[in-house]
Amino acid sequence: MKPVHVIGGGLAGSEAAWQLALRGIPVVIHEMRPAQTTQAHQTNYLAELVCSNSLRSDDSEYNAVGLLHEELRRCHSLILNTADKHRVPAGGALAVDRDAFAAEVTRILSCHPLITLLHEEVCELPASSADGNHVIVASGPLTSDSLANSIRALTGEQSLHFFDAIAPIVERESIDMSKAWMQSRYDKGDGTDYINCAMNKAEYYAFIEALLCSEKTEFKEWETNTKYFEGCLPIEVMASRGGETLRYGPMKPVGLTNPHDPSVKSYAIVQLRQDNALGTLWNIVGFQTKMKYGAQERVFRMIPGLEKAVFARLGGIHRNTFINSPRLLDSSLRLKSRPQVRFAGQVMGVEGYVESASMGLLAGLFAAAEYLEQPLPTPPRTTALGALLAHVTGDALDETFQPMNVTFSLFLPITNVRSGRDRKLAYTQRAKEDFKPWCQTVLSSIKTEAFHV
Repeated sequence: MKPVHVIGGGLAGSEAAWQLALRGIPVVIHEMRPAQTTQAHQTNYLAELVCSNSLRSDDSEYNAVGLLHEELRRCHSLILNTADKHRVPAGGALAVDRDAFAAEVTRILSCHPLITLLHEEVCELPASSADGNHVIVASGPLTSDSLANSIRALTGEQSLHFFDAIAPIVERESIDMSKAWMQSRYDKGDGTDYINCAMNKAEYYAFIEALLCSEKTEFKEWETNTKYFEGCLPIEVMASRGGETLRYGPMKPVGLTNPHDPSVKSYAIVQLRQDNALGTLWNIVGFQTKMKYGAQERVFRMIPGLEKAVFARLGGIHRNTFINSPRLLDSSLRLKSRPQVRFAGQVMGVEGYVESASMGLLAGLFAAAEYLEQPLPTPPRTTALGALLAHVTGDALDETFQPMNVTFSLFLPITNVRSGRDRKLAYTQRAKEDFKPWCQTVLSSIKTEAFHV
């Protein structure tokens, strides 16, 4: 049996390889790290979480990404099952101990008898499909220049670029809890999911001024015309849009009460979220940044409670690469000009950990069905998987295509329910019902012995 080649061992590539192996199909994962590093990765693990340790809301009743979580779990997703095993407190969100999570995914895949892991850079796509090999390109948003050039040569398209930013991580013992406190917004969870640092009006505006005046990363000439992804803006870019912007974004004070001064309403609040199972590392929520390292330490220590903060990792910025999927891919993620090549994950223009894993899952399922000559329909448009797939392979306008998270706005509309909360519930209830028969088709192709780890 010829193996399916998966280029890239991130969330999408790992999930695609797992789904193929579950169906008794041999897989070769080509992961360029550690021989070829990136601007953002810190380890040699597969499925490393780079920007944050959160897979976002786990609410499958009223949240689109929470619904996507449930659909992935039903399909025996490696990424979601491993995340559940290594979750850390985060209120209603699914956050994980990122190192333990990535180490477990790496162990499972590298020990599987049907999976071969090669640490090597793939510099170009196959010249033709005549050899019958199936290829899944899941090289991620940090696709190497050589492979990106090969993709451009094959598709005739210029890859699109935007910047993505990383938030800093603080050592827990360096946070001054005589000023900070633990509380989840609106008291969700057990009250120990977030550390909060309050600011009064004067402190907030001094912080904004310092952000705007800080030294920033200097871009190369070719980077000046690229776009930020709106869902992951550097904090200083948000601040430049108006002095109150951060108070309605990552520093909003609602749903929280400072126990050190309960009678005074905080003007702004910075939250930190647990980043590992030991609770020794906490990331500053929404504080992705392009400030230089020295400026980060100076500015972020202006936050009450972080005056003596020790940073386990400072923030950073890197380039993301993705293709124009609505123009280039068919509904089963195949490259129209080379049907035995599929794309998955962020390189195909989805945004977010869970969305990337979901496209890896679909790419693996479609490749397996084709390999085994078994029909597999696309997931219903009314489901989270189906709505996201339809968006990136046809619904989005190719002239203005940009990466998207899964949202209810991508679903087939429900018009007979007006209330926002009731409409969300209607979306999820319809999706869960419509997902059942498709999921049964997916599960029927699994070989029980392939679960071997």
